[in-house]
Amino acid sequence: KQVEAMKRALESLNLNIVEMVDENATLDGGDVLFTGREFFVGLSRRTNQRGAEILADTFKDYAVSTVPVHDSLHLKSFCSMAGPNLIAIGSSEAAQKALKTMQQMSDHRYDKLTVPDDAAANCIYLNIPSKGHVLLHRAPEEYPESAKVFEKLKDHMLIPIAATELAKVDGSLTCCSVLINKASE
Repeated sequence: KQVEAMKRALESLNLNIVEMVDENATLDGGDVLFTGREFFVGLSRRTNQRGAEILADTFKDYAVSTVPVHDSLHLKSFCSMAGPNLIAIGSSEAAQKALKTMQQMSDHRYDKLTVPDDAAANCIYLNIPSKGHVLLHRAPEEYPESAKVFEKLKDHMLIPIAATELAKVDGSLTCCSVLINKASE
Protein backbone atom coordinates (compact mmCIF):
# COMPACT_ATOMS: atom_id res chain seq x y z
CA LYS A 1 0.00 0.00 0.00
CA GLN A 2 1.18 3.51 -0.88
CA VAL A 3 0.76 4.92 2.64
CA GLU A 4 2.85 2.18 4.28
CA ALA A 5 5.62 2.46 1.68
CA MET A 6 5.77 6.23 2.14
CA LYS A 7 5.79 5.89 5.93
CA ARG A 8 8.72 3.43 5.80
CA ALA A 9 10.67 5.75 3.49
CA LEU A 10 10.13 8.76 5.76
CA GLU A 11 10.99 6.75 8.88
CA SER A 12 14.26 5.65 7.25
CA LEU A 13 15.14 9.36 6.99
CA ASN A 14 14.39 9.83 10.71
CA LEU A 15 11.66 12.37 9.97
CA ASN A 16 8.89 13.22 12.39
CA ILE A 17 5.69 11.57 11.14
CA VAL A 18 2.21 12.71 12.15
CA GLU A 19 -0.58 10.27 11.34
CA MET A 20 -4.19 11.29 10.82
CA VAL A 21 -6.19 8.95 13.03
CA ASP A 22 -9.59 10.54 12.36
CA GLU A 23 -11.16 8.18 9.82
CA ASN A 24 -13.48 10.98 8.64
CA ALA A 25 -10.50 13.12 7.61
CA THR A 26 -9.14 13.02 4.08
CA LEU A 27 -6.09 14.92 2.89
CA ASP A 28 -4.40 14.33 -0.45
CA GLY A 29 -0.95 15.80 -1.13
CA GLY A 30 -2.22 17.06 -4.49
CA ASP A 31 -4.48 19.44 -2.57
CA VAL A 32 -1.77 20.86 -0.30
CA LEU A 33 0.17 23.86 -1.61
CA PHE A 34 2.89 25.08 0.76
CA THR A 35 4.20 28.47 -0.30
CA GLY A 36 7.04 28.63 2.21
CA ARG A 37 5.00 30.96 4.42
CA GLU A 38 1.52 29.38 4.49
CA PHE A 39 -0.59 26.46 3.31
CA PHE A 40 -3.47 26.50 0.86
CA VAL A 41 -5.59 23.34 0.99
CA GLY A 42 -7.91 22.47 -1.86
CA LEU A 43 -11.26 21.05 -0.78
CA SER A 44 -11.86 18.42 -3.46
CA ARG A 45 -13.16 14.90 -3.92
CA ARG A 46 -10.05 13.66 -2.08
CA THR A 47 -9.60 16.30 0.65
CA ASN A 48 -12.15 17.53 3.17
CA GLN A 49 -12.42 20.25 5.82
CA ARG A 50 -11.44 17.85 8.62
CA GLY A 51 -8.23 16.95 6.80
CA ALA A 52 -7.41 20.66 6.45
CA GLU A 53 -8.07 21.16 10.18
CA ILE A 54 -5.65 18.36 11.10
CA LEU A 55 -3.00 19.94 8.85
CA ALA A 56 -3.57 23.27 10.64
CA ASP A 57 -3.28 21.59 14.05
CA THR A 58 -0.03 19.93 12.96
CA PHE A 59 1.60 23.08 11.55
CA LYS A 60 0.51 25.68 14.09
CA ASP A 61 3.18 28.19 12.98
CA TYR A 62 1.61 28.55 9.53
CA ALA A 63 -1.71 29.92 8.31
CA VAL A 64 -3.86 27.28 6.61
CA SER A 65 -6.56 28.46 4.18
CA THR A 66 -9.00 26.29 2.27
CA VAL A 67 -9.79 26.72 -1.42
CA PRO A 68 -12.80 25.04 -3.08
CA VAL A 69 -11.78 22.86 -6.05
CA HIS A 70 -14.68 22.01 -8.35
CA ASP A 71 -13.63 21.24 -11.90
CA SER A 72 -10.28 19.54 -11.25
CA LEU A 73 -8.94 16.53 -9.40
CA HIS A 74 -6.76 18.61 -7.04
CA LEU A 75 -5.68 22.15 -6.23
CA LYS A 76 -2.27 21.41 -7.76
CA SER A 77 -3.94 20.24 -10.98
CA PHE A 78 -3.81 23.92 -11.97
CA CYS A 79 -1.28 25.62 -9.67
CA SER A 80 2.01 25.13 -7.86
CA MET A 81 5.00 27.11 -6.67
CA ALA A 82 7.38 28.10 -9.48
CA GLY A 83 9.75 30.09 -7.25
CA PRO A 84 10.14 31.44 -3.72
CA ASN A 85 7.26 33.90 -4.12
CA LEU A 86 5.87 32.80 -7.48
CA ILE A 87 2.66 30.86 -8.04
CA ALA A 88 2.28 29.15 -11.42
CA ILE A 89 -1.42 29.21 -12.30
CA GLY A 90 -3.46 27.90 -15.21
CA SER A 91 -5.67 30.10 -17.34
CA SER A 92 -8.98 28.29 -16.91
CA GLU A 93 -11.86 29.97 -15.15
CA ALA A 94 -11.63 27.45 -12.28
CA ALA A 95 -7.89 28.11 -11.82
CA GLN A 96 -8.31 31.88 -11.88
CA LYS A 97 -11.20 31.68 -9.42
CA ALA A 98 -9.08 29.58 -7.03
CA LEU A 99 -6.19 32.06 -7.34
CA LYS A 100 -8.54 34.92 -6.48
CA THR A 101 -9.68 33.01 -3.36
CA MET A 102 -6.04 32.40 -2.37
CA GLN A 103 -5.20 36.09 -2.85
CA GLN A 104 -8.18 37.13 -0.71
CA MET A 105 -7.22 34.76 2.11
CA SER A 106 -3.55 35.68 2.26
CA ASP A 107 -1.90 38.67 3.88
CA HIS A 108 1.02 38.16 1.49
CA ARG A 109 1.15 39.24 -2.14
CA TYR A 110 2.55 36.52 -4.37
CA ASP A 111 3.80 37.05 -7.90
CA LYS A 112 1.93 34.96 -10.44
CA LEU A 113 3.02 33.20 -13.60
CA THR A 114 -0.05 32.46 -15.73
CA VAL A 115 0.31 29.61 -18.20
CA PRO A 116 -2.25 28.80 -20.92
CA ASP A 117 -2.58 25.14 -19.90
CA ASP A 118 -3.79 24.20 -16.40
CA ALA A 119 -1.83 20.92 -16.38
CA ALA A 120 1.39 22.80 -17.18
CA ALA A 121 0.96 24.92 -14.04
CA ASN A 122 1.88 21.82 -12.06
CA CYS A 123 5.65 22.24 -11.84
CA ILE A 124 8.36 21.61 -9.25
CA TYR A 125 10.55 24.39 -7.90
CA LEU A 126 13.84 23.53 -6.22
CA ASN A 127 16.39 25.85 -4.65
CA ILE A 128 19.62 23.89 -4.93
CA PRO A 129 22.67 25.50 -3.30
CA SER A 130 25.07 24.71 -6.18
CA LYS A 131 22.51 25.38 -8.96
CA GLY A 132 20.20 28.11 -7.65
CA HIS A 133 16.60 28.28 -8.89
CA VAL A 134 15.65 25.05 -10.68
CA LEU A 135 12.25 24.45 -12.23
CA LEU A 136 10.97 21.12 -13.54
CA HIS A 137 8.09 21.82 -15.92
CA ARG A 138 6.05 20.08 -18.59
CA ALA A 139 7.90 19.64 -21.87
CA PRO A 140 7.40 21.94 -24.89
CA GLU A 141 6.22 19.01 -27.03
CA GLU A 142 3.30 18.57 -24.61
CA TYR A 143 2.44 22.21 -23.87
CA PRO A 144 4.32 24.50 -26.28
CA GLU A 145 2.58 27.75 -25.30
CA SER A 146 3.05 27.14 -21.57
CA ALA A 147 6.70 26.19 -22.12
CA LYS A 148 7.23 29.61 -23.76
CA VAL A 149 5.96 31.25 -20.57
CA PHE A 150 8.40 29.24 -18.41
CA GLU A 151 11.25 30.24 -20.75
CA LYS A 152 10.74 33.86 -19.62
CA LEU A 153 12.10 32.85 -16.18
CA LYS A 154 15.67 33.85 -16.99
CA ASP A 155 17.02 33.30 -13.47
CA HIS A 156 15.78 29.67 -13.36
CA MET A 157 17.51 26.55 -14.63
CA LEU A 158 14.63 25.00 -16.60
CA ILE A 159 14.28 21.23 -16.89
CA PRO A 160 11.46 20.13 -19.20
CA ILE A 161 9.84 16.81 -18.29
CA ALA A 162 7.52 14.79 -20.51
CA ALA A 163 4.69 13.46 -18.35
CA THR A 164 2.04 12.41 -20.86
CA GLU A 165 2.04 8.80 -19.63
CA LEU A 166 1.70 9.94 -16.00
CA ALA A 167 -1.22 12.16 -16.94
CA LYS A 168 -3.11 9.15 -18.33
CA VAL A 169 -3.45 7.87 -14.75
CA ASP A 170 -4.13 11.32 -13.24
CA GLY A 171 -0.43 11.69 -12.37
CA SER A 172 1.44 14.97 -12.41
CA LEU A 173 4.94 16.17 -11.58
CA THR A 174 4.18 17.13 -7.98
CA CYS A 175 2.23 13.99 -7.10
CA CYS A 176 5.17 11.84 -8.21
CA SER A 177 7.59 13.76 -6.01
CA VAL A 178 8.35 14.08 -2.34
CA LEU A 179 10.68 16.98 -1.65
CA ILE A 180 12.63 16.77 1.58
CA ASN A 181 14.74 19.64 2.84
CA LYS A 182 17.31 17.76 4.88
CA ALA A 183 20.98 18.52 5.29
CA SER A 184 23.22 15.73 4.10
CA GLU A 185 25.22 14.10 6.85
